[in-house]
Amino acid sequence: MNICVFAASSDAPERAYFEAAYELGVLLARGGHRLIFGGGATGLMGACARGALENGGEALGVAPRFFDEPGILLKEGCSFFFTETMAQRKTYMAQEAGAFIALPGGIGTYEEFFEVLTLKQLGQHDKPMAMLNTLGYYDPFQAMLRRTAEKGFMGSGILRLYALCETPEEALAHVTAGSSAPQAPRGVGSYGK
Repeated sequence: MNICVFAASSDAPERAYFEAAYELGVLLARGGHRLIFGGGATGLMGACARGALENGGEALGVAPRFFDEPGILLKEGCSFFFTETMAQRKTYMAQEAGAFIALPGGIGTYEEFFEVLTLKQLGQHDKPMAMLNTLGYYDPFQAMLRRTAEKGFMGSGILRLYALCETPEEALAHVTAGSSAPQAPRGVGSYGK
């Protein structure tokens, strides 16, 4: 299965966030899933991709051409699809993915997740979605959405369109429930060795 991971490109977060992101990448590789991600070399985005690549997995980076600068993209071991705009990037990732997992991140991660959630709510796709709630990162986010529903600005059913997961294993299990993923080719993940 192609699994799209939205994640921070910032190197600021504490170590536990990186460890969970890397572990998710390892699990993707071992499960024979292909990672689709924003192509970044840094932050949780880079950690997840390295976890996949260093364990024999595949990673497809999707990035606008203006990101193709030294040190920005994780070129070693990844294949890439370049777009002209951020909007085209999101569209391509959404089309290619069979499922979505949001790791902790900033406004870019929120925006990507909300767009895919909105499309699901509008019936434009029915792909599984999960948020990896490392160290309770998404607890305030979840509280905000509950309040939004309580105040009548959205239906409470939207909260059931994705799963809030505490571990990488739980997130992956949620988005792959009922799927049978092909095995990833071996020998792809030589990055960092």
